[in-house]
Amino acid sequence: MSHTHKAPFQNIHSPTSFTSSTMSILSSLARRTQEISRIGRRGIHSWQKLCAENIPHDVLDPAQRRVIEASLTLIRETSKLKNKLVQSVGGAAATSTLLGVPLGHNSSFLEGPAFSPPFIREGIWSASSNSTTEEGKDLKDLRVLADVGDIPIQELRDCGINDYTLMQVISDSVKLVMDEHPLRPLVLGGDHSITYPVVRAISEKLQGQVDILHFDAHPDLYHCFEGNPYSHASSFARIMEGGYARRLLQVGIRSITSEGREQAKKFGVEQYEMRTFSKDREFLENLKLGEGVKGVYISIDVDCLDPGYAPGVSHIESGGLSFRDVLNILQNLKGDIVGGDVVEYNIQRDTADDMTAMVAAKFVRELAAKMSK
Repeated sequence: MSHTHKAPFQNIHSPTSFTSSTMSILSSLARRTQEISRIGRRGIHSWQKLCAENIPHDVLDPAQRRVIEASLTLIRETSKLKNKLVQSVGGAAATSTLLGVPLGHNSSFLEGPAFSPPFIREGIWSASSNSTTEEGKDLKDLRVLADVGDIPIQELRDCGINDYTLMQVISDSVKLVMDEHPLRPLVLGGDHSITYPVVRAISEKLQGQVDILHFDAHPDLYHCFEGNPYSHASSFARIMEGGYARRLLQVGIRSITSEGREQAKKFGVEQYEMRTFSKDREFLENLKLGEGVKGVYISIDVDCLDPGYAPGVSHIESGGLSFRDVLNILQNLKGDIVGGDVVEYNIQRDTADDMTAMVAAKFVRELAAKMSK
């Protein structure tokens, strides 16, 4: 049998071949990182330029409102279409629905999570796997997984729309998805700041509190990290002070300050740190949540995992969960999941073959299976 293709590193005895291949990969990664950084700064520069131009509010405000409405119209009409497709194949009690929120500027370190949704989607549908989840549901079944696309966050920022308004656009977009029963939001981040407007929208739409199961290396409970109330490190403080959650369980915590502990005590947060995980495992693998409230929300920060499983994150903290640890907790959970997110995957930090994108995609696939019914 003749072979016409060779693996990049097949000829390991050729220093020239090895160096050439290695340099090609490094060059590709460098270009990608530079492009992400350049685009990430674009929204900031556009906003600053608009402010510097001193455009009258009676001119700027109506124009911004039209841009926002155009964004919401796209989500609204796409959600209606996907609902019709679900109904056309027999309907469902709940259909997990992807909504991308490519926002990264509320990160305290790197903005790479703003560019993650397309890479996660690519991982979901990669030909390296198949469309069947571990429990046997087929993601190609429209009743299991729908997709309404991304909120155009960078375009909104280019128009000078501030964070307060962006948070409202995210909430309104989530509500538009929920308007189309049985669609339920499964959000692709983005940094963790997006969880606040998503949970707010679900709580307001369902007119009641939810229980939250939150996987993370960090508690994200700072009152106002680095002066930013919408920081990804403050999202759960906003959720708890808003009264949107009855219970907040945080699993995988291994980087926490005194403020994080004080805030947890203030809000009654249940924290399960990695240093006691072996003791807590049995309890966490037999959770029953959501009774007496409107349901359960799942938030998965990819850095909950040990970086050996997922190096493509902004904040690398050793000593984390294994992928199976998370999945065992999720798959054994008893409760009605009304929404969820997978956040903080950072393409800037990933391996050349986007390994962490595949990890994030696997989380999405299995969470979609758990949500749909």
